[in-house]
Amino acid sequence: MANITCLSYVVFGVSDLPKWEDFGVEILGLQVGRREEDQTLAFRMDEYEQRIILEKNSEDDLIAAGWEFNGDAELEEFVRETTALGIQVVEGGKELAQRRRVEKIYTCDDPNGFKHEFVYGPAIAPTRNPFRSKKLIGPGFVTGRLGAGHILVIARDYEQSVDFYHRMLRLRFSDYIREEVQPGVIVDATFFHTVTGRHHSLATAQMPIPKRIHHFMLQVQDMNDVGLAYERCLKSGYRITMGLGHHPNDRMFSFYVQTPSGFEIEYGWGGIVIDDANWEVKSYSQLSSWGHKPVAGTSIVTSE
Repeated sequence: MANITCLSYVVFGVSDLPKWEDFGVEILGLQVGRREEDQTLAFRMDEYEQRIILEKNSEDDLIAAGWEFNGDAELEEFVRETTALGIQVVEGGKELAQRRRVEKIYTCDDPNGFKHEFVYGPAIAPTRNPFRSKKLIGPGFVTGRLGAGHILVIARDYEQSVDFYHRMLRLRFSDYIREEVQPGVIVDATFFHTVTGRHHSLATAQMPIPKRIHHFMLQVQDMNDVGLAYERCLKSGYRITMGLGHHPNDRMFSFYVQTPSGFEIEYGWGGIVIDDANWEVKSYSQLSSWGHKPVAGTSIVTSE
C-alpha cells in the first residue's frame, strides 16, 4: 500500500498579495521564492523552491493541500488504490505541475471544498540560493521529511471528513480532542499523521467558522523565534487570536495570529514526532493544557 509521506505545500487564494508579502516576510520570517505578474506569490521555508503558494483571488481561503510521495511508483500506486476506493483522481497536467514546481501531479476534490494535490519530485532551489530569513535567529523552520507543517480543516460533515482522511487518503489517527469551548459549543477534533510522523499534518473539526481552514501551522527550530514573532505581531498590530500556550496532544508551544485573509497561522515550537510502533491513540478533553487565550488590544492590520 502506498502512503503519503508529508504535507509538501499549501495553496491559498488571497485578495491582497502585497499585504501577504509583508506579513510573510516581516512577521513570519519566510522568504519570497517567486512572484508572477501580480497574480502569484510563493514563499520559501527551506531548500524547496516553494512551500506556501498564494494565488490572487477573492476567496481568502485554502485552495489546495499538496501531498508528497517518495517517487513516481509510489504516487502511481496511490492513485490506483484511491481510484479503486471510488474517489475520482485526475492527472493535473504539465501546466499545473509547472506552477507547483513538481515532476508530476494528480488531484482530487475534498468534501470540504478544496483540492488535494498528490505529487512527487518537488523542485529544489540551487545551492547558490540557500534559504535566508530576515527575521529568524535560529536555524530555521522544521520541515524536511516532516513537510511544511499542518492544516486544520473545517468539516462540513465531521464523520464524512474523518472517514475521507483516514480511509481514502490513508492518513493515520494520532488522537482526538473533545471540549466544550463555550456554553453549548462543543468542538470535536481528529488529528492525523503521515508515515514520517509529524504529530499531525492534518486535523479536522466541526466549528462555526465560514472558511475551509482554521489555521496553518509553521514550526520553528528555536523557541526564541516564537517569542520574537509574537512581539512582531503585537508591534505591527496583527490580531493575536490565541496567545502563547501549550497543546496537550502534540505538545506544541505556540500562539495564533490572524492573517490578512482572516484565517489563522499557528506559530510554534516543540511538536512531537510519532513512532507508530510505540504510539497509543488517546482522547483529550481540552484543546490547550495552558494559555492560548485571546490577547486584548490587538487588531488586524487591514489591507485597505
